[in-house]
Amino acid sequence: MLILSRKAGEKLMIGDEVSVSIIEVRGDQVRIGVDAPRQVKVYRQEVFDAIKAENKAAADSVGVLPDLFAEP
Repeated sequence: MLILSRKAGEKLMIGDEVSVSIIEVRGDQVRIGVDAPRQVKVYRQEVFDAIKAENKAAADSVGVLPDLFAEP
C-alpha cells in the first residue's frame, strides 16, 4: 500500500485519467473529490462490498434450468 501525505487543495493522480483532490480536512474527517472518466466506476468501500455480496447471492440463487430440448 502506498501511503501519501496531502494537504487541503492538493491532488494525487492515479494513472493518466483519475485525480483525487483533498477538499477539506476537519478533525478526523477528510473530504475528497474524485475526477474520473464516466466508464471508471468509483464506490465507497462499504457500497462496493454490498454490491459484491448482492451479486454473489444472486449468482448462488440461480437454480438449474430445465433442458427444453431434451427428449421426453
